[in-house]
Amino acid sequence: MTSSTPMLSMLRSAAPRLTRSFFTCHHVSRLSATRHTTKRLLGTTATSPSGDGLLSTPQAVSPFANLTNPLQSAQKSKARFFPETSDKSVAYWLLGSAASVFGIVVFGGLTRLTESGLSITEWRPVTGSLPPRDAADWDAEFAKYRSSPEFKLLNPRMTLDEFKSIYYMEWTHRLWGRLVGMSFLLPAAYFIARRKVSAPMAGKIVGIAGLIGFQGALGWWMVKSGLKDDLFAPGSHPRVSQYRLTAHLGTAFLCYTAMLWNGLSILREHKLLADPHATTKLFDRLKSTELRVFRRSVGALAVLVFCTVMSGGLVAGLDAGLIYNEFPYMGEGLTPPKSELFSDFYSHTPDKSDIWWRNMLENPSLVQLDHRILATTTFTSVMSLWAYTRFSPTLQRMLPAACKRGMHGVVGFVGLQVALGITTLLYLVPLPLASAHQAGSLALLSSVIILGGRTWVPKRAARLVSQKLARSRPVASSPAFPGRAV
Repeated sequence: MTSSTPMLSMLRSAAPRLTRSFFTCHHVSRLSATRHTTKRLLGTTATSPSGDGLLSTPQAVSPFANLTNPLQSAQKSKARFFPETSDKSVAYWLLGSAASVFGIVVFGGLTRLTESGLSITEWRPVTGSLPPRDAADWDAEFAKYRSSPEFKLLNPRMTLDEFKSIYYMEWTHRLWGRLVGMSFLLPAAYFIARRKVSAPMAGKIVGIAGLIGFQGALGWWMVKSGLKDDLFAPGSHPRVSQYRLTAHLGTAFLCYTAMLWNGLSILREHKLLADPHATTKLFDRLKSTELRVFRRSVGALAVLVFCTVMSGGLVAGLDAGLIYNEFPYMGEGLTPPKSELFSDFYSHTPDKSDIWWRNMLENPSLVQLDHRILATTTFTSVMSLWAYTRFSPTLQRMLPAACKRGMHGVVGFVGLQVALGITTLLYLVPLPLASAHQAGSLALLSSVIILGGRTWVPKRAARLVSQKLARSRPVASSPAFPGRAV
């Protein structure tokens, strides 16, 4: 014991002089030095996730690594510029724009019903924004209208004050159209420049902006058809072409639908990303095979409603609602005689090869019958789909509550639209009922679009939810190296 005491004293005195290298593994130091030298030569920065410096052999970097694919670089730059999700303010702006389009569609119907659409005989997108300022300007505008077929055949005794009333209707309609365009283009440029929208949504917004411009040009193309004698039969009622009117109406409906759908999609995307676990369960439920028939039926119903609206455009263009003002009969039966429905009068070829399609698009009797058939089919389809969701045990169990409420909304709007259509016909197309009937068509289409938004699984939202779930999962650790990701 006494002999070990001097030895311990010597160790205590030598311990401060021991260097740190005495406890260092020189084999690991050589490996580390080799790794850092390789990093400096190749320009790599490979490090361990845990910071322990124990990594596999670093991969060599090609001297051409910076010469990346231009397409990949553009995609990465685009991804950095645009956010993953669009801001909610963009959704509210789109819905507000949709409401404005809804209003201008209804007002456009009033302009047509009051026969005011041909009062302005020129298209001046900029200078036409202001109405005539003095008596000389009004006389000039009235002189232009007096040279139109509508004045000569329908309104030869119209006074200047009467002209002003129809002029202001058409001027308001055109001014509203300009406001729709400006209130969309300027905020669209702001939201894209301020990176408030995702890359796909930016493309859709640009597409809607182009559709608005096309709609304006299409409107003038439609009006122009009513200012020429050679576009309608001599001595007949001057009116715009029913084809151009239907195209103008269809483009307006497409524009409205695009705004409504994309606005609701942004809001729904934020709601779905707020709770990704619940969203995953909802998507699994909506993608089940039990709901396949219902999903496809909603899509077919949207197409059917749109086609019914387009047939209504033909009815309006031909004033076909002013004949056979009874329901369900048309004269002495459910349909007029075949000789009236497929008349040779509407054929333009010697062999009568165009008798079928021309009568379907130009014969007021057949056009009204087609609209009746499509409207009845739409009503029957809606009620059948509702009965399917109401009495099918599988759908009662699988269909989400939001889809059931959306189906009830569609049933309510289709019932209202049928009632408006029948009363409009029975009372010889009065202005309030006809305008309400046109608004009802937009409301019915909106209800089907909302139902589709609750029924169909959006692919982009599903991908974002999957990415968010993947980022939120805990990182597994290797049992051989605790704290190191595997």
